[in-house]
Amino acid sequence: MDAGSVSAAPTGQQIIARLERLEVWSLSYLFIGIIGLGFLFTFYDIFDINVSFIQTCIELNKGCTPETALEALPLPVLLNLAGYVVGTLVLSPIADRIGRRNMLMITMLITGLGSLYNAFVGDYANFNIARTVTGIGIGADLAIVNTYINEMAPRHARARFTTIIFIMSALGAFVGIWLGLILTTPATPWPLGLPFAAAGPGFETGWRWMYGVGAILAAVAVLLRFELPESPRWLIGQGRFAEADAVVKDMEARAAKHGPLAEPVVTDVHGATRPPSPVPYRDLFTNPLYVKRMVLLFFVWFIGYITVYAFAAGFTVVLAALHYPPPEAGVIAAVGTLGFVAEAAVMSVIVERLERRYWLPVGAAVTVIGSLVVAAAGTNVGIAMIGAILIFAGFNLWVSPTYALTAESFPTRARTTGFAVVDGAGHIGGGIGVMVITPMLPMLPVIGALGLISVFLVIAAVLVQFAPHTRNRHLDHISP
Repeated sequence: MDAGSVSAAPTGQQIIARLERLEVWSLSYLFIGIIGLGFLFTFYDIFDINVSFIQTCIELNKGCTPETALEALPLPVLLNLAGYVVGTLVLSPIADRIGRRNMLMITMLITGLGSLYNAFVGDYANFNIARTVTGIGIGADLAIVNTYINEMAPRHARARFTTIIFIMSALGAFVGIWLGLILTTPATPWPLGLPFAAAGPGFETGWRWMYGVGAILAAVAVLLRFELPESPRWLIGQGRFAEADAVVKDMEARAAKHGPLAEPVVTDVHGATRPPSPVPYRDLFTNPLYVKRMVLLFFVWFIGYITVYAFAAGFTVVLAALHYPPPEAGVIAAVGTLGFVAEAAVMSVIVERLERRYWLPVGAAVTVIGSLVVAAAGTNVGIAMIGAILIFAGFNLWVSPTYALTAESFPTRARTTGFAVVDGAGHIGGGIGVMVITPMLPMLPVIGALGLISVFLVIAAVLVQFAPHTRNRHLDHISP
């Protein structure tokens, strides 16, 4: 059955059946880059504070030193996370009302404005406000991007394409930390630092340039997102069948270039054609199935993010507080991002070989091993770098398959809202990681400090085993 034989007035169930039969990515591959650029900026912004904050703190926060920067780090990270929670819970449900594509442009615009604000702040209070604004945009953007990918990718490869986009996240983290090392630390012989680093008495504002780069990345991402089509699943829920049909026809034409298309199998997916209620939260909180899933996945993200943010936002200052010289701590963290990039590249190939929930125990195990290696390194920088690579690979390894699992666990009419509730509110755990856990670390031996950070990921790995099986299943059968 080719695209030309489809009825001129297809039903929503027929369109979904045609969408479900597609076995390959059926949009322009340029769109992967467009979506990925937004992810690159998002994770660039999350990680750019890691190395650069010491310089920021010294300039804006009177009395701050490299050794005491850890004490000031929790506030901007916590406010960024607070913005994330507010942004995702308030803005993400709007995507279930007005569309994924429109909100993707709005959220990236907010994020870019926050980063631009950061570049020009004159005091520590405004720096923290700017981090809050940026967090508002990031929180909603992550929820909507993951929903969009989940609804556009072929059924057997939803986690794979989530992970392919996640490669751009890894690159964003890599650029954020390495650029921070170049712009905000003084030239220091390797491996204690970078011989070509630019910071010094004549250049102490490298951290501002970093946020300026973020604003430019966001502006480019906003302009490119105009090219994205709307999700046909969302269009069907709005009763806009002709528009959904047009998008799917284009997808079918691209897929047909890779071989004949299978016959569409129409199944009972009435829930997929239901429009969202005026308050999408109602679709979730009045349904016992989704309430149970929200509670479970909230705790998975909440506990897992304690580990993620303790490492992602504070690894450099944690190492500095554990008596590594700040430039050396920055180098170790920067080298660690190689593990993030490598993990994302490898996972894009193998992620569909296991059920989503099995990857979190693997990630926890790698993180624990990396922590043990760093603890055993002592003054051996080379071994500490190997441990950092394992840590960055481990605490990120589980994120993209769990992104896919989360989006798959909620219905189309409230998918972005459901993702926002569990991932967005789950970021409160990240706040605990930097407000409660991180200040305790200098009082502990290295093994105790890194072990304390890692143990939360182990707990999350146990909890996620109660999540539903979603791999290679029809979205509307998983979440009717």
